[in-house]
Amino acid sequence: MLLEINDFLNNLIWGNILIYLLPALGIFFTVSSRFVQFRYFFKMFHILRDTVHDKEGHISSFQALMLSIAGRVGGGNIAGVAVAITLGGPGSVFWMWIIGLIGMSTSFFECSLAQLYKEKDSEDSCVYRGGPAYYVTKALGQRWLGVIISFLLMVTFGFAFNATQSFIITTSFESTFNIPGWISGVALTILFAFAVFGGIKRITKFSEVIVPIMAVGYLLIAAVVISLNIAQIPSLISIIVNEAFNPSSAIGGGLGAVILQGAKRGMFSNEAGLGSAPNVAAVAYVAHPVQQGIVQSFSVFIDTIILCSCTAFIILLSGVYTPGAQGVDGVLLTQNALIEHIGPLGGYFVTIALLLFGFSSILYNYYLAENSLNFFSKGNKVLFTLFRIFVIVLIIWGSQQDLGSIFSFADLSMGLLAVINMIAIALLYKPALQLIRGYDRQIKEGKKPVLRYNDYNEYKIDKEIWKEIVDNINDIRSKDKA
Repeated sequence: MLLEINDFLNNLIWGNILIYLLPALGIFFTVSSRFVQFRYFFKMFHILRDTVHDKEGHISSFQALMLSIAGRVGGGNIAGVAVAITLGGPGSVFWMWIIGLIGMSTSFFECSLAQLYKEKDSEDSCVYRGGPAYYVTKALGQRWLGVIISFLLMVTFGFAFNATQSFIITTSFESTFNIPGWISGVALTILFAFAVFGGIKRITKFSEVIVPIMAVGYLLIAAVVISLNIAQIPSLISIIVNEAFNPSSAIGGGLGAVILQGAKRGMFSNEAGLGSAPNVAAVAYVAHPVQQGIVQSFSVFIDTIILCSCTAFIILLSGVYTPGAQGVDGVLLTQNALIEHIGPLGGYFVTIALLLFGFSSILYNYYLAENSLNFFSKGNKVLFTLFRIFVIVLIIWGSQQDLGSIFSFADLSMGLLAVINMIAIALLYKPALQLIRGYDRQIKEGKKPVLRYNDYNEYKIDKEIWKEIVDNINDIRSKDKA
């Protein structure tokens, strides 16, 4: 009965709400901002190079980018893409690209808002907190909605997504090394338990080292596969585009299934609109909220347009994918495809990549869940201890489930969160547009933008925080000039 209820709600949310809401609002954000994700694309490199952070050691734009990529880049890039192709055919890749491109603007809006409405963890703290729960509470005056968002974030990332990553990692280890899932599940849980007690600084330090290594490694393998099959790339892209609008008869559900699988797996991978990345974006120490919006928009591009495409090309160029076949799990399909390209080494590579991708995602998911719990618990030690125990148990539980039930549970919680957060962003598009105009105006004036916080009196932001940040950054810039 629970599975039937879960399936019914999934079909309602994804098949009747999000399938229209996601592209509609994504297009609205894109057009109203004059295609912000493309106009500002190359500014991201300058922003990362010009990062300023103070003596108290706040998290920089680069660290926040690496942490968000650590969360976005995970099993969804390897197993999720394979699931989309299995259930929706090659055409689902096209819709994954579309969701990624318009999702860049969605991520820009939600992360800029998170920066604008951030607050200090405590009066004497140098750590910031923010995200959907904070901007709906401060900007819309709806704390009850903030509590619901925090709860859904905690369930989606701390519970559902972590169980999903656990399943993907342990399945891969069982296939490659014949290690029973429960053994690798226990080992993963022990490793996780040791890691989570270091807080956000330890997680960011881990991410800024491991994320570039794993991403570049995966890109190099994909580049080898693509270069060996370069002559087939044009015809493959043609097949993807054609199947996006004229799916083969082997795909059950027709065009709707193709779009749905692309949207689901694209969103599962890049998380644009879910309200997850804003929690990390708010922590970064930047002169203007738009700067972090630009950086986080780029992380969606890296995740979906680059890394998801790598997996799709690896699978579709291999010949191991059979249209209409439902018997191969996502992880195994990607492994078999890479083995076909480069031999047994491919299977080992996918397993190690999944461990690194998945474990960094688990740490990131845990941080989001803990941050969400803090919103309504305010550091209750007993509650936090119980929460950590429950998350640990769920990682073991996830390693023993099947792919269908894991993804179904994750899809439901993700869908509920997306509906609420997307509507909240839509209601708050005016301050986001004002941020863009203010940033553009300072660029035209030939200045390095800082937030002119007195221009936002009507939006209930914490001006004391922004005065402190702007004064400090202006001092640093003055010293640099001198």
